[in-house]
Parts: sequence; structure tokens; C-alpha cells
Amino acid sequence: MVLMFARRIRYGDQFTAMDGIILIDKPAGPTSAEVVRKIKARVKPSRVGHLGTLDPFATGVLPILAGEATKLAPFLHDGEKHYEGLIALGDETDTLDATGTVVRTAAVASLDGADLAALAARFTGTIEQVPPVFSAIKRDGVPLYKLARRGDEVAPPPPRQVTITNLVLTIAGPAALRFSLVCTPGTYMRSLARDVGLALGGAAHLAQLRRTRSGNFAIADARPLDEVLAALERGAADGAIGLCAALAPMPAVAADAETERRLRHGDARALDCLVPPAAKFFKVVADGRLIAVAEATSRVTATIARIFGEQQAQ
Repeated sequence: MVLMFARRIRYGDQFTAMDGIILIDKPAGPTSAEVVRKIKARVKPSRVGHLGTLDPFATGVLPILAGEATKLAPFLHDGEKHYEGLIALGDETDTLDATGTVVRTAAVASLDGADLAALAARFTGTIEQVPPVFSAIKRDGVPLYKLARRGDEVAPPPPRQVTITNLVLTIAGPAALRFSLVCTPGTYMRSLARDVGLALGGAAHLAQLRRTRSGNFAIADARPLDEVLAALERGAADGAIGLCAALAPMPAVAADAETERRLRHGDARALDCLVPPAAKFFKVVADGRLIAVAEATSRVTATIARIFGEQQAQ
């Protein structure tokens, strides 16, 4: 991952919008929304969001989008996720993780290498998974976890199809399994832990979780939250990923001044004959700045999917 400087100009105690992505190595404790609030308080009046919620107890890479980078979310959210963690055997909790109340216990069976290989094969590929009741999935506009926390009887969400690859399970003690995997967005590790317990004829919950990759964003490029907050308080934005770099895998076309002017006035015909071969989406760049993301409608025409405001050269 190429790290770039994002735009940030200070006026007294206020800051203009910061246009870029900050990769946070989220610690256990804060919610993803709390991390966003901490960043937002230091880059006001910037719009700030995140890609892919991490539960409070979970750690790992959490991409934070600021300013014009918030417009990138639709083009980044489909990336695969990489996780590693620990499944505790013998107890199932209401939240399916270590923060919940034990609702079921079962004896822990002894396992060997063959058992683990068969178990991994069972959960590899495209499978059906029932999300946790304690989740942000909404019913009648209300997140299910809010209904569950106030004591309502909550029916489980409908099952969904998810895809898991590269699942590796190892014994981590008399009542624990360590795992690593790659999965599609929307896969719940807490549900996987529950289902592993059921597959073993017992009970289980997710004890630890760390996300090591989210799409193109790797944990090796992430920085601890406290370090990022301290840097922002000093007015430093180094280490943020620029808009063009964030879309590095997306094909690009160069725009001259006249093409940029027409695009900023909503004239998609300026893209005629600029569509890259076999591209669904492509970025339009001028002097290192991301001008737009466009969607091809034919081999020679396209529509404007997003227009981006002015940024300093990235």
C-alpha cells in the first residue's frame, strides 16, 4: 500500500476537510463509531466514516474515510476481509462472544488433525450463515442489538450466503481453537464460532478477533489509534492514503482541463471514447487529482458515478 499525504490546512483552532483514508489498528474497547468520533473531533469540519464495522472487543485494521474520501465507500466495501482469532469451546453466549452471558454449556470433545481438517472443509466455500441477534441488522428500522439489549424476544435474522476461503483451524488448548480465514463482506465471525461449536456437537463462542486485511488495506500499513490521534492534534496528516491511491486497482484515464470542466458541469459525454477496455468502473484523474469515478455503459460511453471536489495534488 502506497501511503500519501492528504490535504489538511489549519485556521486557528479549526481545520479544513481532510481528504484521505487513515488506516487505524483499532484496539479492543472502543466501537468503530467511537473511533470515527475521535477522528472527527480532530479534523473538523470534515465528514468522517469507516469501512467495515469491528466489534468493540475486536482489534485490527479499520479504514477511516475523511472528507472527499467518504465518497469512495461504494467502490471499496466489497473487498475481502482477512481475520484471525480464537474460538472458546464449551460455552455459548447470548452475544456469541466473550462479552455476553452464557446461555448454553456442553462438554468439549477431544480433537485431532483429521477432525480439524474435516471441520475446516465443512465451513470452506459458499455456506449459509445465520447472523447474530446482537447485530446491526435492522428490523422495522431498529438495529436488532437494541431490541435484544432492552430484553425483547428477537427472532434470528434470516440466513445469508457467505463465502469463506483459506480457513485454517489449530488446537490452542484443551478448550480452544485458533483460526485464520478470508471471507466475503457480511460474514460474521461470531456466527462461525457458534456454528463450529454446533458442528462439534457442543457449544462455542468467539473469544478473540483480529482483522488483518480489509480489501486492499493491510494491517502492516495501519497505525495505533493513539498515535494517529496525537499526530492529528499536532496538525499532521502524514500517512493518510490519497484518493487515487485508495483506488489503485481501478483502471484510470487522464483528463485535460476541458474534460475536467465538462465533468464538473455534469457532462458525461466528455467521457466518450475514454472508457478503458473491459472496465466496469474507472477513475478519471487530472494532475494526480481524482476528478471522478465513472461507470462504463458501453465500450465507448460512460456515466458519472461520483464527482470529487478539489484536492491538492496527492
